[in-house]
Amino acid sequence: MPHIPGTRALQAFEAAGRHLSFTRAANELHLTPAAISHQIKEFEDQVGVELFHRTSRTMRLTEAGEVLHVATIEALTGLTRAVSRAQKMARGTSLLKVTADAQFASKWLMRRVDGFRKACPDIELRFDISYEVRDLEHEDVDIAIRFGTGKYPRLCADRLFENVIIPVCRPRLLESGPPLKEPRDLFKHTLAHIEWSRRGVTWPNWRMWMAAAGIDDFDDSRTIVFGTSTDALQAAIDGDAVALADFTIVANDLSEGRLVRPFQLGIKMAPEFAYFLVYPESMAEDPRIVAFRTWIIDEASKTHV
Repeated sequence: MPHIPGTRALQAFEAAGRHLSFTRAANELHLTPAAISHQIKEFEDQVGVELFHRTSRTMRLTEAGEVLHVATIEALTGLTRAVSRAQKMARGTSLLKVTADAQFASKWLMRRVDGFRKACPDIELRFDISYEVRDLEHEDVDIAIRFGTGKYPRLCADRLFENVIIPVCRPRLLESGPPLKEPRDLFKHTLAHIEWSRRGVTWPNWRMWMAAAGIDDFDDSRTIVFGTSTDALQAAIDGDAVALADFTIVANDLSEGRLVRPFQLGIKMAPEFAYFLVYPESMAEDPRIVAFRTWIIDEASKTHV
């Protein structure tokens, strides 16, 4: 939760009451346990009640502490929302702050953003590039591009792409490596993919791709598994790996010759997961968001597999 001036004791109490641990609260707020203890003692002195029952091994909220903890959460949430709204008001109506992850930003968004600036010169774009999911109601950000289900409370979500996972490699591999004439030829190559699953849905891997190609005796024990798509893609661009990648992310690399598709077969991601443009329902009619939404949906429609 972002720091709001004058609320140190409240934030310390909220974190300590949630974790029931001064140490974990201190780690979250980047303080020492002694500082948390001091803030709690100061709060107890101010309100005149004991907030925690503490023993050498356990800690729990008192009955009065429970009441005040609920009220503290509500107060901090309201203040945070108000601060976010005030910050957005203070920076005016000409600036739009967009958050996106680094891979999507570098591989797709930044290559096209000049088109938006030419089409809407009165809107200044600023970017928050992060893999963290920003809170659009509480943080100083207007609009987000997220990979997920598109089901977010109090937020609108517009699907941008149908995600299709394809094999890619650098051109030199086709020239100097073992021939790639049919899918089984991939057995002689280093194969890379990511390991990712949510809600019972798995990101397409090489075993799934081989099955789609009609190969049922593929041994995936020698594949290289990465934690992020960026790392898997870099293994294809800089090394001799054949990687499974999202077409949306590699479209420019393919068109500019850094990567090639050794086979046209692609696997569609489960339809409930996709890249979405996300923004608060309360800002759906904001002219800046309307303009950006119109532009990016049109750009997304031009990205074809």
